[in-house]
Amino acid sequence: MIWRKIWLLFTQAVTVALALWFVAATLQPGWLGPGTVGSGAARFEPAASAGAGGAPGFAAAVRRAAPAVVAITATRTERNPHADDPRFRFFFGERAPAPQRQIGLGSGVIVAPEGYLLTNHHVVEGASEIEVRLADGRQTEAQLVGSDAETDIAVLKIGLAPLPVAPLADRRSLQVGDAVLAIGNPFDVGQTVTAGIVSALERTQRGSSPFQNFIQTDAAINPGNSGGALVDAAGNLVGINTAIFSRGGGSLGIGFAVPVDTARAVMQAIVRDGKVQRGWIGIDVRDVDQELAESLALPPVGGVLVAGVVHDGPAAAAGMRPGDLLLGLAGAKVASAAELLPRVAALPPGSRAKVEVQRGAQKLQLEITVGERPPRTNE
Repeated sequence: MIWRKIWLLFTQAVTVALALWFVAATLQPGWLGPGTVGSGAARFEPAASAGAGGAPGFAAAVRRAAPAVVAITATRTERNPHADDPRFRFFFGERAPAPQRQIGLGSGVIVAPEGYLLTNHHVVEGASEIEVRLADGRQTEAQLVGSDAETDIAVLKIGLAPLPVAPLADRRSLQVGDAVLAIGNPFDVGQTVTAGIVSALERTQRGSSPFQNFIQTDAAINPGNSGGALVDAAGNLVGINTAIFSRGGGSLGIGFAVPVDTARAVMQAIVRDGKVQRGWIGIDVRDVDQELAESLALPPVGGVLVAGVVHDGPAAAAGMRPGDLLLGLAGAKVASAAELLPRVAALPPGSRAKVEVQRGAQKLQLEITVGERPPRTNE
């Protein structure tokens, strides 16, 4: 009987102990120490280790693209416009104020082993000295090969070797939503990488050149990033960072980059000819919508309306008049003003092009000697 009582006490004690252990392990696992089944440390530690070693990132893309991104310092010397005025010198004598030196900061991208760099026109415009600092610490002066204000692209050349070169992407493969990285030298803090996505394509800004169709991104772009690289997730160059939408000078998540195919075409023209030459015929055109067609009683033949003709311009010399409907250029139909401009710009200056126009009930064939598009000014 005694042994039976002892056994009953033992089994009851074990049952109570197991019940207490189960409650503690479920509600307060920390009381039982690390490594216990159900404890927070045992459950989350393996996941954290996996994330630290295998999480996806852009390190490979940065290693591929960043060495080709440089910092640019552009020095401008501005002379007082009144320095040669006799009245000015009467008051200041030979102690007239010395020319003022202004220093601008930007970025650039090495795109050819011969030393050619892409940057923005506004970064180096009017600069008397241009210094380039590579990611590996080397510094050198750069020569301005040429610049194009219409696309805000400039081409520099440096004499160092060997040089890292940014691989160029096929712009046509870029899609809205693709991951991109902006690499540059914002605020002169040193090379910086920011990440985002392609927010939009073929973006234009009010007051910008008609030859500018930007890539919009939310990757942070700040002052000093101008001329830097916009690269895809593989590290290929897709654009040259150019502008931001900002109310206070900092990034608001709306940045713009010149597509790489535009920048490449501008560079090729500058290296070959020293400048970008665009055709020009001297007309102002408007799209013909239903309201305009009804108000002017235009025939339903398509084309664009010639709203103005530059006096003594190529079109005026060929006999084109305001009110004409421009139907075709160089053997191809014209459907819109946006389509006409790049086609005119692609015509070599000095070449001759046939233009089909509708004047009232009469169709005319005019031959225009293409001029060169005047350079854009900042006025």
